[in-house]
Amino acid sequence: MSVQRFPANSRYHDVPTAEMPGPDGRPLVYLRRRFLPDPAALTAVGEVAVAPGDRLDRLAAAALGDPLQFWRLADGNDAPRPAALEVPGRSLRVTLPAALGAAFGAPFGGSDA
Repeated sequence: MSVQRFPANSRYHDVPTAEMPGPDGRPLVYLRRRFLPDPAALTAVGEVAVAPGDRLDRLAAAALGDPLQFWRLADGNDAPRPAALEVPGRSLRVTLPAALGAAFGAPFGGSDA
């Protein structure tokens, strides 16, 4: 059984489901494990500096236009625990999946030639 429960901007959107029998025999649908992508496989589209008091959701809102995309900052910086990135003075890569990044052209600071 495949159940689509997550919107397209969710980190769980493309994670497949599986099922197992419940205690009463009815199938229980669950989400399979989501593995972090290799940050090198993502398209860098910029950087953002972490200032004192910054939160990842606010940084994502400023860099990506959506605070719910904080997980993209975590993925791009190889952070299984997103809060670990909230260190003042740190510079974070802003990334998109390679397919999405291609729509934006060259990364910031790059060229189209």
